Order: sequence, then C-alpha cells, then structure tokens
Amino acid sequence: MEAERCPESREGARCLALLSGGGRGGGRREPVQGCGAKRFGGTLPLPVLAGGSELYTQERVFTFNTVEIKVQPSVKVKNGAPMSIVCRADISKSTNFQLKHNFTIFKDGKLVFMTVSNKGDAQYEIPMARSSDTGEYECTVEAGGKTKSSNSLHVWVTGMTKPILTAEKKEVLEGEVVKLRCELPEEVPPLYFVFRKTKMNSTPKEKFVFEPYKNFSVVEFSVEEGDNILQFDCFGKRNVKLEFESSEYSNKTLVTVREPFIKPTLKAKPSSNITEGDRIQFECSTVVARMHDIEIILQKNRTILNSTVYKYVDEYSVRDEKLLKYSAVATLEDSGEYLCKVEQGRTSKTTKLNVVVSELFPKPILAASMSKLDENKELTLSCSISGFRKANFSILRKNSNGDIWLKNSRNLTMRVNVNDTGSYVCKAEVKGIVKESRPVRINVYAPVSKPTLSVVSGLPEVVLGKPLRLICRSVMGTPPITFTFYKGNNEVKKVVINDTYAMFLDENIRPNDKRGYKCDARNNHSSGMKTSNILNVTVIVPIRNASLGSIPYGEVEDGSETAFLCSVKEGSWPIHFRIFRKTDRDVLLFEKSENADRVMWRKEAMNRQDTGTYYCMASNRANVDVKSHPITISVILAAWQKGIIAAFVLIPIAGAAALTLWWFLCKKKKAKGPSMEMSGSALATNLTSEKLTRQHNDGDYYTGSSYIEDSENHMKSTDESNGPDLESAEVEYTEVEVSTLDPHRDSVENRHSRVQGHPDAT
Repeated sequence: MEAERCPESREGARCLALLSGGGRGGGRREPVQGCGAKRFGGTLPLPVLAGGSELYTQERVFTFNTVEIKVQPSVKVKNGAPMSIVCRADISKSTNFQLKHNFTIFKDGKLVFMTVSNKGDAQYEIPMARSSDTGEYECTVEAGGKTKSSNSLHVWVTGMTKPILTAEKKEVLEGEVVKLRCELPEEVPPLYFVFRKTKMNSTPKEKFVFEPYKNFSVVEFSVEEGDNILQFDCFGKRNVKLEFESSEYSNKTLVTVREPFIKPTLKAKPSSNITEGDRIQFECSTVVARMHDIEIILQKNRTILNSTVYKYVDEYSVRDEKLLKYSAVATLEDSGEYLCKVEQGRTSKTTKLNVVVSELFPKPILAASMSKLDENKELTLSCSISGFRKANFSILRKNSNGDIWLKNSRNLTMRVNVNDTGSYVCKAEVKGIVKESRPVRINVYAPVSKPTLSVVSGLPEVVLGKPLRLICRSVMGTPPITFTFYKGNNEVKKVVINDTYAMFLDENIRPNDKRGYKCDARNNHSSGMKTSNILNVTVIVPIRNASLGSIPYGEVEDGSETAFLCSVKEGSWPIHFRIFRKTDRDVLLFEKSENADRVMWRKEAMNRQDTGTYYCMASNRANVDVKSHPITISVILAAWQKGIIAAFVLIPIAGAAALTLWWFLCKKKKAKGPSMEMSGSALATNLTSEKLTRQHNDGDYYTGSSYIEDSENHMKSTDESNGPDLESAEVEYTEVEVSTLDPHRDSVENRHSRVQGHPDAT
C-alpha cells in the first residue's frame, strides 16, 4: 500500500486512494490522484457469526494512547537541506489484529500529506527544505472509525533563496529612470524587498518595498546629474515569529549613464567688469545629443532674464551646440551673480558668473533751504552731483499715483502753501543712466486758531464723584498740534496729536472746586501759542439724607391744619421736592423746586381720609432721587366734637340717676312710719350719716368724671350691689357704653404733640 499527498484541507484527510504495492509511505511530492475514491473508515470490517457472536466482536477492541509528530533532523532546518515529518500513533489492542491507519499531515491548517498504512507511523519526506516550508505542523490519525490528533509543532527553515535582479535597460541618459525587478522564486509572501543603487566610491541609496501577495517587486531609480556607472542589487526579508530573516544579496547589475548635454558655459561681453552706461551681452550655450525639449534659461537671483526651448534635436547629429543671448545697458543694479541653466525632464545643469558694474557718477543730492516753514514763505530746492556737473537735472514731487514733474533744472524756488507739504526728489541723467536722489520731506504749516474749551457732555457742570471730560479744539492749524490743559494755573496734561482736537479727563473733582479750566494750542508755525477762554465748571453735589416731619406729629384733629416739612442734609440747589401718600398707587400731593435745603407744605383741613403713611423725595441735577423714611398720620375727633358727644350721653344719664335716687328715698320713708319722726337735727344727722355710708359702701352713685374716657376707650355703667329692697321694688335698669372726651387729658396731649416727627421742627 502506498501513501500519496493531497494539497487540500482537513476534509481531504477523509479521501483515501488505495494504490497497489505494500511499501511504507513514500516522499513523493506529486498530488494525490483520485481523491474522490471510496471513503475508508467507520467500524472495523470484522466478520460477525449468525446469532451475533459476542465474544468474537469483543476480541477486536483498540484505543489511541497518543499521536506524536516529530521533525528530523530538528525543528530548525537549513534552506536546501532534507527534512522529514514523522507521525506516530501509539494504539492499545485487545488482540493482535491488523488495523489500517489513515495518516494526514497539515501545515498552517492546510493538508500537505496523506497516506494509509498498516503500521503505526508514517513519514513525510521533503528532499530540499525551503523557507516556504516554515510553519506549524500537525498530524491526524484515523483508524476503525476513531480519530486522534497530535499537538502542533513549529518548524523553521532558516535562510532564504538568493534573489534574482534584472534591469530593463543597461544604458540610460541623465534624467531618465532605471526600472528594476527583484524576485525570490521559491519564497512565499508576504516578503520585504530592499533595492540598492551604488555610485562609484559612494554610499548606496536604498529603497524598501513590502509585497504582501507577490514574491517579486519592481521599483524605479532616477538617474541624476553626475551619475556615470551605476551598480544595482537587492535582497529579501521575511518575518518569522516576530524575527526578521534576510536573504543573501542578489546578482549585481551594472547600468551605464550618458550625458544628454554637457554643462553649459556662460560669458559676458565685452567683460564681466564694466562701467554703468555701457552695453553688456550674456551668452549661455551647451552641446546636446539626441534629446527633445531642451530648455536654456538665464537668470539673476530669482529673476528670469531670458529663456528658449529647443523642441527637437536631430537624433543622428553627433553633437549640436545651442546658444542663448541677452543684452542690456549696464547699471549699478546689474552687479551680481548670473546663472545659466539647461533643463530637460528631470535633468538640470547650471553655470554661474559674477558681474561687477562700476559707477559712472554718484547719485544726486537734493538740498532744501528749509524743511519746516510757514505758508506763503519761499522755498528753494537745489540738486547737485559731487564732483560731476555735466548732467540733465529735473525736480519732482513724490505722489502715490506717480511723481509730479516740477522743473527741468538743478534749482527751484517757489512760494509754498499747505498743499505743498510732501516729499521731493531730483533726477540726474548721464549717457542714458538716470539716478534719483534721496527724498527730502518738506512740511508747510498754517497757524493754529484760538482753541475752544468745552465739556464733552455739553453743559459746564459735573456731578461730584464722576469724572469731567473736556475737549480742546483748534479749528485751523496744520498738525501735529501740541495741546496743553490747565486747572487753575497748574498744567495737568500736555499731548501732541495729529488732529485738530485733544481730550482731557479730570477724575479729581472736589465739592468746593472753583478753579477754572483753560487750554492752549501750538504747532510749528512761527506765530506761537494760542490760549482759550477760561471755562468755569459747576460741581453738582448729589442729594443726601432726605427726611420728612409734620406739625402736629402722629395724631391730628379732624379739620385742623397740618404742616409737612421735607428737608435734605446735603445737595446743590435748586432741589426738587415731592411729597407722597402711600396707597395702592402712591399719590403725589405736593411738588416744588426750591433754592433751599427744605420746603414746607401746609394742608389746611385734615379729614379722616387723610389718615395714612407719608414720605417725600428730593432730587437735583445729579438726577438721583433720594427718598425719606415714612411717617404715619392719624386723624382723630376734634375737641368740640367730643364735647357734643359727651353732652348727648351724660345728660340722660344724670337725669336717670336723680330720678332713681328720689324714688329710693320716698320708698324708704314710707317703710319706717312713725318711728322715724324725730327731731330735725337728729333726723338730719341720721340721714346724713346713712347717705354717706351708702355712698361709700353700696357704690350706687357715680360722678360724671367716672364715665369720661379718651376717644379710644368706653364707659360702662352697671348696678351690681343693690340690696334686697331694690330687688323687691322691681326697678328696671340699663347698661350704657359711651365714648367721650376727657378735656383735661386732651389739653395736655396737644401741648406736647406740637413739635414732633422732624429734626428741624420747632
């Protein structure tokens, strides 16, 4: 029986082909033929006797102990050396009977070898190991319907095959590219490729390329100026268990480089050292061979002076010279370094030339009789060249839209005004060379007008505690103008400004500050300084501590007059006073503006509806309303009203009391009869004694003063101690409540309430 390899997955292990021959598994690497053959496995094909011989079946019992996989000679094998993968199954049997074993070997989960054998081991032979054979190997054995697998084993084939390098061209021109292909024919991706370009006697330049799906890579190297003979090689790398392994270097490939054109030459005629005013000519040339689109450029610094392009050069001409020319009248600015550059594609070659231009004559100098002068004064401008007189002169005034020509002469005299302020230059021309002087600044000044000083807010006043902002303005005058501010005679600020006004902020305002303010203005005009008029500013003191009082205070008789006094402790006049009574919506009762710190308002006839809470508010030009504490006014009955009420109540009570007393005395007299007929003096004495005794003990008699109370109190009259005689007489009585006036008490209270409720009341 011979085993065959099947490059399929684990399912291929179940596909066995029975081939002729009884040797052990060979090492052939050809794929298995007929992997669709009849499946082998399941229960062991043992004969079973009729009636089911149980003993015969039990004698053919087996079990897997272990399945092992090994590598010979070791798990680390050199590239190209032989290698064997051995799979061995340890099986225990009940009797010595033959078992067919189905061996399958996997690498990284893919089927690489399979065989069927009666023996307990199988061997997978690899005559020449390659790096692609590196991986995880595992063995599976199936027999009699049972399957067991080994542990995985990592095999590392060290070293890589030598790569093969090929170049698309063996000869190239500067500016072209060299296309290279590096291949590792027996290696499996992913792979890393390193290409090297080496010039003669120089360090190699490397390019790295990662190829995840191919065993070759292609790169391009540009051919640069100066490249002559280039040498290329490459090598490969792979990653094995986080370690990089490199191959040996490939074959070396030589590439020859030819120049498409020679390095250009640059000449200056008549010489590179000339005098300004002379004509200079530049010639830039090169020799080209078999090239298209040759471009020649002449430049100074970053400025391109001239250029030309040759679209086609005869391919069969041996060498062809190309030339670029440029000429100009030399000036001092033409001194410097010139560059001739020839380009084609990626190739560029340059040549430099330094040119020195000598000065023909120095720059002219413009002089002014005055740089700062009053308007309507004369100004003289003179232009000259040191040590040189033969030149054409002109004088101009600088302008953003172009210089304004004034005169073709070396001297200019004119009477100036303010509009002549500006910068002036002169130009000199010799042999076509024009040079310009440095500009001279001329300032023409108009005198300042008398300044005006005012408060920014408008009115000449300031609230105490707030800053005062002043503005000093001079309508006429050429800036810059110097403004100076004074408080009294003290200078407080000086400012130079390119405008016709200046501002001053005074934050040190005092209540009794009566010093005036003034300012002066001056510029460079010879007329000197102008001073403003003195500005007096009123300091407004805000209202402080408003209070309200009344005469009388607290309680006021109905119909009487009440005086309200609203005053402030501090504040500038005039002061606006207002008096209110608090209701659901406060009612304004009185308002008036006074040049005083207080105001009095008299209300002639108070009534019960005037009872309530009062307050006042005061304000002035500081625009701050100050509110007083409220006071409460109660309107009570007048004295005459109380007297009328008392009269109506007390007269009926007094009559009822006299009638009751008379009735009581008559009843008493009838009850005693004859026993009471005595001498006049004795009876009088007894009656007098009895009356005094009853008055003291019985409480039946009340003086009128016992019933008179304040208008807030009540009077009650009750008879609580009458004896049994009063009850038998069936006398009816009535309880009476009355509100009356105590004239003695009222007079005292009124005397003490006339000056209360206000600190200024008298």
